[in-house]
Amino acid sequence: MKGKESSWSLRICLIMLIVFTSAAAIGCILLSAGQDDFHGEALRTLNYVVNQSDYTVQTLRNVTTYLSLAKTVSVAQFYLPSDVMNDIDRLNADMNNAANTLEQKTNENSIKMQRVFNTVRSALITVAVVMLLISLLGLVLSILGHQHAIYVFIISGWLLVAVTFILCGVFVILNNAITDTCMAMGEWVENPHAETALSNILPCVDQRTTNQTFFKSKQVINDIVNIVNQYVDSTANANPPPQAFPYYFNQSGPAIPHLCYPYDAQLQDRQCTSEEVSMANASLVWQNYTCNVSSSGFCNSVGRLTPQMYWELVAALNISYALEHYTPLLLSLQNCDFVRDTFREITLFYCPPLKHTLRVVNAGLALISVGVMLSLALWILYANRPQREEALTDISSRIRSSCNGKTRIKHYKTALSARLQTLGA
Repeated sequence: MKGKESSWSLRICLIMLIVFTSAAAIGCILLSAGQDDFHGEALRTLNYVVNQSDYTVQTLRNVTTYLSLAKTVSVAQFYLPSDVMNDIDRLNADMNNAANTLEQKTNENSIKMQRVFNTVRSALITVAVVMLLISLLGLVLSILGHQHAIYVFIISGWLLVAVTFILCGVFVILNNAITDTCMAMGEWVENPHAETALSNILPCVDQRTTNQTFFKSKQVINDIVNIVNQYVDSTANANPPPQAFPYYFNQSGPAIPHLCYPYDAQLQDRQCTSEEVSMANASLVWQNYTCNVSSSGFCNSVGRLTPQMYWELVAALNISYALEHYTPLLLSLQNCDFVRDTFREITLFYCPPLKHTLRVVNAGLALISVGVMLSLALWILYANRPQREEALTDISSRIRSSCNGKTRIKHYKTALSARLQTLGA
């Protein structure tokens, strides 16, 4: 009966050992898959932030490029005022500093975060591989009954279980930190602040610089339009006498419409009148007023623009149109809207996958910790199985031999007494 009970207990112990080892193995698989997903999602989020920063930096540099090109605008003898050119030089220096600062901060934060993510990934992969090997080798050695090797595995196993519990706690803290950061981003989107801890993730562009750039870009656009319209009024639409060279080039035909000022005197948006041509289609309209020229440079057909002057007007138009295109982007930088839009995208599309992968990693760490911890106790019990069975066999054999000895003595005494009775008779 006792043998059957011992056999059943060993079977139950083996089954539980296999179950706990399987739980640890499943935890290792979950941890491996979870860390890979977490690393991918973390880098995807980081790359999105870096791309947004790079887009902003490129916008600032494009504006400085077009402002520099605006200094070269020349339509006949008309140029930008010298004070405007000096303002552009000062503004370009500030814009380049702002772009360099934003790029430097973002790159520094990106490098630090990548190092953290890579370190975490290496630690999790190491834990998953080592714990899987220890749990499987411990199972095999306990079944084979190698007590001395099992003791070594038990000591190292407890150390690794402690490390796994610590990692589990670290990831709980990391999960809370990411959750809090996502919540803070959501709150920042609703109530943006100039300087918070989130500025370390994606800093806003210096507001003073963006304000000046926004204002100066509008002013330069109007100045370029003014240059174009001055040439149209003073030369193209004029009818000077033939001796008034270079203002006379035999221009004739209907008058060229004025180019529309996109901003009024207060640099506020204004609507174009019916007598004005917008920047969007001015180049097409001006083609209708371009004449053919002779070898001497005079028009020999109806028109008020020579091909050379047409291309000078188009060059000025393209620069002003490009600056007007970047005006809404500058307004976004001025209000720090690009940071708000970035954080909104992160909270909607990047935070949920990050939280999910963190939960998978935590589940894997918990399974590994519990599975290996319970397996440690069963390793000792199951590894000592042969020693206990040998001890029980030795004790039972001794009892049987003792009982057999007592039976032989009893038989000897009975035979001796019978012999004595025979002799007495």
